[in-house]
Formats: sequence, C-alpha cells, structure tokens
Amino acid sequence: MQKSTFKRFDALYIATIALLVALQIVLSRFLSIPTPITKIGFSFVPLVISARKYGVIDTAIVAFISDILGAILFPQGTFFPGYTLTAVMFGVTFGLFLHYSDNIIAIVSSVIINQFGFSLFLNTLWIQIQSTTPYHVLLGTRVWQSLVMTVVQIVVIIIIVKKGGKVLNSPKFM
Repeated sequence: MQKSTFKRFDALYIATIALLVALQIVLSRFLSIPTPITKIGFSFVPLVISARKYGVIDTAIVAFISDILGAILFPQGTFFPGYTLTAVMFGVTFGLFLHYSDNIIAIVSSVIINQFGFSLFLNTLWIQIQSTTPYHVLLGTRVWQSLVMTVVQIVVIIIIVKKGGKVLNSPKFM
C-alpha cells in the first residue's frame, strides 16, 4: 500500500485535534475557578497548544468544534452563534500570534486582543443582544473579568511557551 504524502489528516493529527477539543470542553464547562470578582478558566490552554503546534486554521477549527460540541453536550443557557464567532476569533488570534513567535510581545498582544477586543467588547455585545441590560452597564461589570483573565492568561501562556516549548515542538508530542 502506498503511503500518502498528504499527512494533514493522518490518525495522529485527528486524534490530537480530538484530544484538544475534548480538553477545551472539559476546561470550559467543568474546571473553572469561581471567585468573588470573576470566574477564572483555563479553556484557552488547548487553543494555545493548538496554535503553537498547528497554526491559525487548525486552532480556529478546534475553537469552533469545541464551542459547538460543548453547547450541544453541556448547554449553559441558550445557544447563540455570536459566542462561537468569538471562540473562533480567539483561536485565529492565538494562531496568528503564537504559531511562529514565542516572544513576550506576541503573547501579551494576543491576550490583550482576545480579552479586550473579543471577550470584553464582543461578548458583552452578545450578552446585551440576549438580554435587556444596557451595553454600558454590562461592560462595567465585565471589565474586572477581562483584567483578571489577562494576567492569568499571560502568565500561563508564558509558562506553556517558554517551559513547554521543547515538549510542544517535539515530534513525539501529539
């Protein structure tokens, strides 16, 4: 049997994407840390791993599938496609900034764009569309979440990229 030269969809790749999707769903739906100010979650970690290993499109796919499957299997309120768009944009941003770069500027830039551009402003818009609460009121309450998660994400991503870089780039890893 002739071996395919197109390795994009080999068994290891598909299994890795499936593992990252499953990890994203578990981290986002079950393993968040509630605090008095905000909920600290680590669902961005599979996206960062995907971004480092595979790049933009694959990370967007992981984000898309994770959001859709998570909403179907473990719904938290009604499904709204805006949140899926935001999840995909998170994946695209991480893929663009983190696939080829491991410097602090790329890490901080990706987190700030995701937290303030997408999580704070765009998700607040989605919440406002689904509720009757005015946008500015929602925005004021969500600023703290974005500030806390910005710090958490920067620290965790630096650890993943700097300390886990050799593991992620190893051909034996996923």
